[in-house]
Amino acid sequence: MSTEVEPGTAAAGGRTTAGSLGGSLIVSIGLGYVLTVACQRLLPPHEYVVFLTYWGLVMGLGSALSPLEQELSRQSAVAALGGGKAGLPALRAVAVGVVVAAAFSLTLLIPPLNERLFRGEWSLAVIVLAGGVAFACQFGTRGLLIGQHKVKAFSLLVVAEPAIRALILGVLFVSVAYNIVSLAIAVAAGSFAWLLFARPARQLLDVHVEGDGWGVTVRRMGMLLVGAALTAAVITGYPALVGLLAPGGDRDRVGSLFAALVIARLPLTLIGPVQSLAVPFVVRLSVTEEGRHRLRRVLALGAAASLGLAALGALVGMWLGPWAVRTVSGPEYDIDGWSVAGLVWSSVLLVPMQLLTAVLIARTQAKLVLVTWAVVTGTASLMLVLLPGEPVFRAVVALAAAPTLGLAVVLAFVLRRAPQPVEPRE
Repeated sequence: MSTEVEPGTAAAGGRTTAGSLGGSLIVSIGLGYVLTVACQRLLPPHEYVVFLTYWGLVMGLGSALSPLEQELSRQSAVAALGGGKAGLPALRAVAVGVVVAAAFSLTLLIPPLNERLFRGEWSLAVIVLAGGVAFACQFGTRGLLIGQHKVKAFSLLVVAEPAIRALILGVLFVSVAYNIVSLAIAVAAGSFAWLLFARPARQLLDVHVEGDGWGVTVRRMGMLLVGAALTAAVITGYPALVGLLAPGGDRDRVGSLFAALVIARLPLTLIGPVQSLAVPFVVRLSVTEEGRHRLRRVLALGAAASLGLAALGALVGMWLGPWAVRTVSGPEYDIDGWSVAGLVWSSVLLVPMQLLTAVLIARTQAKLVLVTWAVVTGTASLMLVLLPGEPVFRAVVALAAAPTLGLAVVLAFVLRRAPQPVEPRE
């Protein structure tokens, strides 16, 4: 079966894919900002602290489950090369994600932990459980769709998630029925958007196709999920990491840094769809030696370009960053230019890092994904503990240094020859 595509058709398809996905991501990011700011405005500060803890847990759990999307996009793309569909291994991978989400969420019902996190509001832990299980199904659905190049349905699902949250939030606002629990339900409801696309996704699945057994699936997904949890620690969970390893300091300065961090990191939480699009692209290129050579060249050039962009962004951030933070967050949020520069450098480099780890996922090199993020999180943690100086200084230096080292590590992994080319299964 030939896998060649006419150049003009491929280029037009690439432009259509990029336009559709790019538009959906822009809408998703915009709706995400609206939801974040709206919840901050609707709740008093003492309640917003609890809500923000819930938000961090449910979104962090979603980030930790995101490898499901990439793994199922890989399985679906490999099957498509042979003219088939993803099989039982896809369902097994989703089952692993569901079990992990449920196990994590149930620990939040432990009374001492629930009291510390949610001030005894046990219903928030139940909502995290429901949202986490739904996230596993949602990422599985998205992976099947993009693996078979169903870009329109995939893009609609990416938008549907935040749109459902915004719709429910609007109803709560109009009816003046909002509180911590109802807003938490609105957030979790978005992860059930996959139900709208369950039928087309089911058509891309053949449960009669055997493949990797439970042992292989559990080991691979276990490594990918741990790697994603480490990723979340330096993206959505970095404030908690700083608070744990570098407590104290000027609370106003630390708060200003975190305000800038939340603003800058939100787009990174939506890089998952781009990663999932990258996995089938890598699978298709890796069929031939010429494709593998082209892929290595694109990756090397992209990494070099990202370093240049990060340097430029850091300079702009140092100049305009403090003003931008005060404009968005308020005049009480005062931050140094060099802190914004480090934050921008870090945020830019985390984008190619996540795309390069998608290459390793396409090659089924889950161990290397785990090693990459262990290097990043380990470096940040050690620097937070061992560096001299006050917490903001340590946080910014660790924030900038960790992804720089991580980019070098993952680039070395992907530029070497893949141990085995990706082949469609008969």
